[in-house]
Amino acid sequence: MTKTNAMRLLDQAKIAYRAAEYPFDARDLNGMYAAAGIGMPPEQVFKTLVARGDKRGVAVYCIPVCCGLDLRKAAQAARDKKMELVPVKELPGLTGYIRGGCSPVGMKKQFPTFLEETAQLYSEIAVSAGQRGCQLILSPQDLAAYTGAALCDLTE
Repeated sequence: MTKTNAMRLLDQAKIAYRAAEYPFDARDLNGMYAAAGIGMPPEQVFKTLVARGDKRGVAVYCIPVCCGLDLRKAAQAARDKKMELVPVKELPGLTGYIRGGCSPVGMKKQFPTFLEETAQLYSEIAVSAGQRGCQLILSPQDLAAYTGAALCDLTE
């Protein structure tokens, strides 16, 4: 397995994680596929979504793959009036990642980050390792501390 930038950054910060690979199929960008591929419940596998607010700009949201982002709650968390998802074509330029491989760790710039509060119910969660077909499994507390994420109710 090739080390991703996200893995290198966690190594430098001495944050414990393990990587889990799964066979990636470009036709299936659904996070439920990733959860099944690494053998974890969908409630413990988190997708990374990038949105833009009308006043404060770009923010990052990590929510379980089985849930949808409530844009009203997302805006409230970021102290914005309105929030909308960033178009997929803008992701690489903003984050350095592509759809299906967007990690909250190691984006080009540190954006305000919000983690669905249910993450704290688990000793470990999975997030993208920064490439399709690879997940990082780590403590939600370590992830929140490293990314500066606030724990919030974000889902529909």
